[in-house]
Amino acid sequence: MVRFAEEKDLDIINELRKQVNDIHVEGRPDVFKAGFGREIRDFAKAIMNGENSDIIVAERNGVICGMVCVDYVNKPETPYSKARNFYHVQEIAVDANHRRQGVAKELLEFMIADAKKRNLGKIELDVWEFNDSAIEFYQAVGFRQTRRWMEYEVE
Repeated sequence: MVRFAEEKDLDIINELRKQVNDIHVEGRPDVFKAGFGREIRDFAKAIMNGENSDIIVAERNGVICGMVCVDYVNKPETPYSKARNFYHVQEIAVDANHRRQGVAKELLEFMIADAKKRNLGKIELDVWEFNDSAIEFYQAVGFRQTRRWMEYEVE
């Protein structure tokens, strides 16, 4: 079952978010902070209570095993770009014990249906290059690369 999260779900949501944070810390310790302090835990509540954001959870046998934090983005036209409305994935996490069992796909199917209800024609996200399993999943379900974020080390 996939549904919008409730306040009572915040502890498990943050456990899942910590798993993803740990992957990021391992992949880019120069960027991400180890640990998972109160400020980052409280951020989930802010997303859940945001005017243009939500958290969605996936359950198996009554246990939350996946979650996604999303924003509903309405970008106005600028001199350089047309107005755009889209569904933005901030964070997605599937519990390590439930990966490769269709949980992320169920979350995506919910997001697609919700995006249609909200008249948002795209779902967008970014992913770190070290996260091979996430990239593999996104490509397998139909996401396509539209740009690259690059960096140059100045020494």
